[in-house]
Amino acid sequence: MLTPTSPPTLRNAMTIDVEDYFQVSAFAPYIARGDWDRRECRVERNVERILTLLAEHRTQATFFTLGWVAERYPHLVKKIVASGHELASHGFGHQRVSDLTPAAFGDDIVRTKALLEDLGGQEVLGYRAPSFSIGIGNLWAFDTLLEAGYRYSSSVYPIQHDHYGMPDSPRFAYPVREGLLEVPVTTLRMFNKNLPSSGGGYFRLLPYALSRWMIRKVNTVDQQSAVFYFHPWEIDSDQPRVDGIDRKTRFRHYVNIDRTHARIAHLLQDFSWGRMDEIFLGRKAGPAEDVLKHQASTLSA
Repeated sequence: MLTPTSPPTLRNAMTIDVEDYFQVSAFAPYIARGDWDRRECRVERNVERILTLLAEHRTQATFFTLGWVAERYPHLVKKIVASGHELASHGFGHQRVSDLTPAAFGDDIVRTKALLEDLGGQEVLGYRAPSFSIGIGNLWAFDTLLEAGYRYSSSVYPIQHDHYGMPDSPRFAYPVREGLLEVPVTTLRMFNKNLPSSGGGYFRLLPYALSRWMIRKVNTVDQQSAVFYFHPWEIDSDQPRVDGIDRKTRFRHYVNIDRTHARIAHLLQDFSWGRMDEIFLGRKAGPAEDVLKHQASTLSA
């Protein structure tokens, strides 16, 4: 008598939006873009912590990186690539696509792609819009991404939200143009609604067990790979506090920020993770043993 075999474990995509605390869209009314260079920049140390955490769990991820950060910390970009991770674009200066003209958006994504490729020495295939700012009103952005040479986007959040979201869009990866895939961050379908289950403030707010349950449901019931995201500032409980912000913004930004690092460590242990390009484009980064050797040397350095 044959024993039924369990289905293979799905790999989920671990993604990091590389930006600093003062660059989040919710702080835009309080921190002028021209003041960024005068703020204490903490992205370098936080990305280093993330690289160490990923190496400890032998996990590769995708780093959607701002051109502004890459320009100031080129060695960090090179270390991300040398550690076996995928380098992808988050635009240059964290401007919402919905605030840009088609021409300005095109200049932004071409400039950032060229910069990242020059520093990282690898082709940049992926893009994530700041604040998931591609929606019904600017679907032209997909044409611009395709023309610029991107092969996938992760810019649509299929939920209802006061700052972003396209709740009626598909929940899982789908072609938006011939040659361009949209890979939304993950939601769970319950009560005729899409519930956020893929990171950010929701991951910090909800009990970890609930977040784990939602991702597991996506893997087992939908039989789809999940896409999880977080920011380097979300593991930094010592970041400078921004004065004068409203109560909602303060809560969203700082809630449970002291617990995020430990929760992500649990997540890395509880699920199988990988890079966006490998999971959704079938692209291989290189021999796994070389990456693991590099990660081991990074930890011992």
